[in-house]
Amino acid sequence: MSYDLIVIGSGPGGYVAAIRASQLGLKTAIVERENLGGICLNWGCIPTKALLKSAQVFEYLKHAADYGIKVTGGDADFSAVVKRSRDVADGMSKGVQFLMKKNKIDVIKGFGKVKSGKKVEVKDDAGKVTVYDAKNIIIAVGARSRALPNLPQDGKKIIGYREAMVLPKMPKTMLVVGSGAIGSEFAYFYATMGTKVTQVEFMPNIVPVEDEEVSKQLEKSFKKIGIDVMTSSEVLSVDTKGDGCKVKVKTPKGEQIIDCEIVLSAVGIQTNLENIGLEEVGIVTDKGKIITNPYYQTNMPGYYAIGDCVGGQALAHVASAEGIICVEKIAGHHPEPLDYNNIPGCTYTSPEIASVGYTEKQAKEKGYELKVGKFPFSASGKASAAGSKDGFIKVIYDAKYGELLGAHMIGANVTEMIAEIVVARKLETTGHEMLRAVHPHPTMSEAVMEATAVAYGEVIHL
Repeated sequence: MSYDLIVIGSGPGGYVAAIRASQLGLKTAIVERENLGGICLNWGCIPTKALLKSAQVFEYLKHAADYGIKVTGGDADFSAVVKRSRDVADGMSKGVQFLMKKNKIDVIKGFGKVKSGKKVEVKDDAGKVTVYDAKNIIIAVGARSRALPNLPQDGKKIIGYREAMVLPKMPKTMLVVGSGAIGSEFAYFYATMGTKVTQVEFMPNIVPVEDEEVSKQLEKSFKKIGIDVMTSSEVLSVDTKGDGCKVKVKTPKGEQIIDCEIVLSAVGIQTNLENIGLEEVGIVTDKGKIITNPYYQTNMPGYYAIGDCVGGQALAHVASAEGIICVEKIAGHHPEPLDYNNIPGCTYTSPEIASVGYTEKQAKEKGYELKVGKFPFSASGKASAAGSKDGFIKVIYDAKYGELLGAHMIGANVTEMIAEIVVARKLETTGHEMLRAVHPHPTMSEAVMEATAVAYGEVIHL
């Protein structure tokens, strides 16, 4: 069987690339070894948001009296929460199946491997091997939970994110290693559901890629819900011989042993590049990533790579954007390369975090003279009415030209608000234009305008 394009991997990079290719008239197939939708739909973005929503609803119930509502009882049924999350994921995966049919994309089940001469070898579950020809091949194989030598995951006591989503029962105690989006979201989820959570982060701040003020605010919010946050700390070893785990942690104050039922390792991801034929085809990699040009072509003509297996942020929306650019280039269009400095990042804890562009520190290091404005939600009418006063919006402008260099948000629903900044930066909006764009009142989003007013010394409500 011959195709114009074969995509290996059906995550948000792969399936989006396949659909765009089909729209552009390319005869397309997609190879998937597990479930359509990849990690994001089945074990990542989507099911975690379902878990987090349950935690948020539980939190509302616990604080119903704050809103003048009396609620008696209210227990978390952990297995029902997990089941809801799995049902949401299954529904989304079925949605991708429908999209494949609708767009006449052939779905090939099995493990895909690239071969020389623009061929893809697929081995199905029964061990049968079939070889397909394609004019173009996109590698979109994604990544998995990174395993550290001192944290060997056994799937029972030392677990990764997949097991964390489907634990048979809620643990009484848990230690989370890492405080990126995955580690922080699970720390929030389990702490809210009633687990005693300790979070260990090697860097001086949790969510270390975020602006420092955001990190400090999240740490404050986490401590408020009872999470023990340990920064500048490192897990040296885990003893799993007894009933639970004895975790040896090196802290600035010396070594200490922490007892817990489960250790969740959330120390980043590693790419799925093993045994997919890269070496025999001659595709060049560096530090576990496939090297590509700005249109995702590898060093071998006809072979492309997108998503978590190439450089750039390991985010679902990045993979989708890369897939579209890659396919449009293959089809002879002229897409513009992706601006990796205008990619929003979101963390769905409570409060949520959303950011785009430079942090204040990065902007200073780049040599910009800055106008920085910060508006706290404690001064927002909508935040007060909603009972969500934690957090703030911080905007960073270039003092000389008014360029919007970055924005950093922590608070309720900020993951929905960051898109305004992304569009504004894409359109090269200046601080003065942002200030004069009338925002609706009362909303959380008017804090963007207010923060800009702070930067320009025109703030009314502070």
